[in-house]
Amino acid sequence: MAGTDPERTLLEQMGGVSGLAYSSVPIVVFVLVNSLLGMMPAIWTAVGVAVTIMVVRIVRKEAVQPAISGVLGVVICSFIAYRTGDAKGFFLLGIWTSLVYGGAFLLSVLARWPLVGVAWSALNGLGFSWRHQRRALIGYDVATLSWTAVFAAKFVVQQWLYVADATGWLAFARIAMGYPLTGVALLVTVWAVRRASRIAEEAEAASESETRQDDASIRSNPSMG
Repeated sequence: MAGTDPERTLLEQMGGVSGLAYSSVPIVVFVLVNSLLGMMPAIWTAVGVAVTIMVVRIVRKEAVQPAISGVLGVVICSFIAYRTGDAKGFFLLGIWTSLVYGGAFLLSVLARWPLVGVAWSALNGLGFSWRHQRRALIGYDVATLSWTAVFAAKFVVQQWLYVADATGWLAFARIAMGYPLTGVALLVTVWAVRRASRIAEEAEAASESETRQDDASIRSNPSMG
């Protein structure tokens, strides 16, 4: 666990800094084209931009999975907008996804299986011994609750803007709330992972020390064996 850089790993899973930036482009394009030409041109333009970004990432040999996920996300959001007949429908998926994610993160803390710890262990092939170490568990609880707060804030603000028919402000909120809030949650997550790593190392060192002491006692007093 100690040999893995949590900050780098988390950024890689999100497509890196460029991936975070690319994810905003189709949203901005959709809102701009919708305001100038209408919803259908906006839908096709946003999908086209998302596909172009994916191709560029493939050509540059960057991480492909975030790009593919981005295209699928834009396609689904565009389909929802088309079915609802309203441009603001483009943001419905993100709004309700925030609610679902926030609920899942909160429930994981209540169940004593905080998702930040579970996800980190799964991504790096680690065990779940941290669940039996109170300080590590508390750290993962705090990190998971920080993500809960992020998703809750996104849902409340963007749902309010959706009801108010503020499509332009919805796009602004989607982007503006994305980077700052995600950055804060990432910092808390990195802190929790490093804290858990340090606690695990301390526990392992203490266990090895106890084992050596027991072995020394047995050698000095053979009758104990």
